[in-house]
Amino acid sequence: MLASRSWVPAAAGYAALIVGILDIVRGVFPYFRRSRVSAIAGVLPGTVTTLAAAASLLVGVLLVMLAHALRRRKVRAWRAVIVLLPLGALVEALRWRQSATAVISMVVFIVLLINRREFHALSDPRSRWRALWNFLALGLVDLVIGWLVVNVHPSAMVGSPSVGERWQHVVLGLIGMEGPVQYTLDRKADLVYYSLAGLGALTAITTLYLALRPERPVAALSADDEKRVRALLARHGAIDSLGYFALRRDKSVIFSPSGKAVIAYRVVAGVMLASGDPIGDIEAWPGAIKRFMEEVRRHAWVPAVIGCSEAGGEIWTREAGLSALEIGDEAIVEVAGFSLEGRAMRNVRQMVNRTERGGYKCLVRRVRELSEEEKEQIRTAAGSWRGTETERGFSMALGRFGDPADGECVVVTAHKACEEGGDLPGGDIRAILHFVPWGAGGISLDLMRRDRDADPGLNELLIVKALQAAPALGVTRVSLNFAMFRSALARGERLGAGPVLRAWRGILVFLSRWFQIESLYKFNAKFKPYWEPRFLVYPTARDLPRIGLAALQAEAFLTLGRPRLPSRGGRRSRGSTAADSASSDGPLPILP
Repeated sequence: MLASRSWVPAAAGYAALIVGILDIVRGVFPYFRRSRVSAIAGVLPGTVTTLAAAASLLVGVLLVMLAHALRRRKVRAWRAVIVLLPLGALVEALRWRQSATAVISMVVFIVLLINRREFHALSDPRSRWRALWNFLALGLVDLVIGWLVVNVHPSAMVGSPSVGERWQHVVLGLIGMEGPVQYTLDRKADLVYYSLAGLGALTAITTLYLALRPERPVAALSADDEKRVRALLARHGAIDSLGYFALRRDKSVIFSPSGKAVIAYRVVAGVMLASGDPIGDIEAWPGAIKRFMEEVRRHAWVPAVIGCSEAGGEIWTREAGLSALEIGDEAIVEVAGFSLEGRAMRNVRQMVNRTERGGYKCLVRRVRELSEEEKEQIRTAAGSWRGTETERGFSMALGRFGDPADGECVVVTAHKACEEGGDLPGGDIRAILHFVPWGAGGISLDLMRRDRDADPGLNELLIVKALQAAPALGVTRVSLNFAMFRSALARGERLGAGPVLRAWRGILVFLSRWFQIESLYKFNAKFKPYWEPRFLVYPTARDLPRIGLAALQAEAFLTLGRPRLPSRGGRRSRGSTAADSASSDGPLPILP
């Protein structure tokens, strides 16, 4: 058995990139090395060498496009590059007596053939959004290269075409039409025409291919998978407060061989992003993690886990050889120990009493108790108060409200009483909390929104009323917001904190001017919770920037063609949703 050569894909990818760039340079500057013109080129018809120059340009663009996929071991990229490299070398042979590019091309070609087993990764999940991005990206490249091709030899132009005429020539050339710019040499005119037409054809063909090929959803939870996940949650849902969020219908799931554990994930920008702990029997978690890592290797993705618990992080790091980084703490309140009495709760008590005197009252109900009209009123209100056009959330948000399958969820609504003192009007909703089940005896905060014109203190009122009503609902613990870097903020302000910790806390406080990290921590701390650390699990430090960007896309802080969920709903306030509402301390932060 041949030894693994893990360095080959990266080296081949960079080599393909270099060859592609050289081919583009040769295509744009066809007379870059006049003294090296081949004797073969001298006896060939001008159209042949002109087409060779245009082909060099197109081969270079394709190699540059495929270089990244080649580094990621994609088998389709390997197949394409195996065809393009000898083709590029042949094109060079028609134009140059000696060509370092052709030599590099053939060396890379031979290396790829010998090491073909290193390129085994399957294609990423796809959608037709890729066709749009392909069109926009290649279109921009076409315009830049086309401008260079048209203007590289201004002395060969007839007259002095204006900038507008030159751009018109580029655009018309990309769709295969002659433009207003004329050249004194037919060969130069042909080169410009074939290069522009080839670039346009390349963009059209690749875009059409991406648009017409069968669509494979990026992530989707099938009805059968959802049924199996709900069965596991019914037996083991109390382990992790984030478990219910695996039921988002824009996630995929992967089960252990025994079917006793499952991991929910989504693939974003080449990162296989799991959320929370595996669901199910802890003894079956290693089997699910093994399946997860097998899928990672099959597609050459980067594995990552957002928001796993300490126990989950230990199993991930042991079974998958990954590293863990603490990213914050989850605030959990034990219902039995909660009370508004005492000096420590004075601020919350005063805020709640003031809000109630302002005419606000709360209703705490299971979602199954709501009528369809009430559900629609709540959805409409939550949507109108959302701070952004796009629903945010992935790891700590359900992404829907009022689904018949979510009848055990708890909704808390604040209403402003009529001046006459009559019954609460169902349509006069001023704030909303939505909790999802956390096993049989817990609930976990999913959505927190309020009317920004309402009186301050509504968030405190809603949380207090939810905690006071919890015993009647059979709830013994309530998971509230997620506070990013909570431990650093808490330890950094203590007596005796070191200079590094104080400096890190200072940075977080500074960032709180925009993201209000400190405000969320202080808001959570009002309710005297205990804190459960949450972790990010990742392969290596160099993967962290890529994982961070993927997480921002998954949470919809970066919306690059992200499809919306088919059902309407809210987003979780653990560091994100709470930003759509305002506490007595001001708006809570938007955090990944």
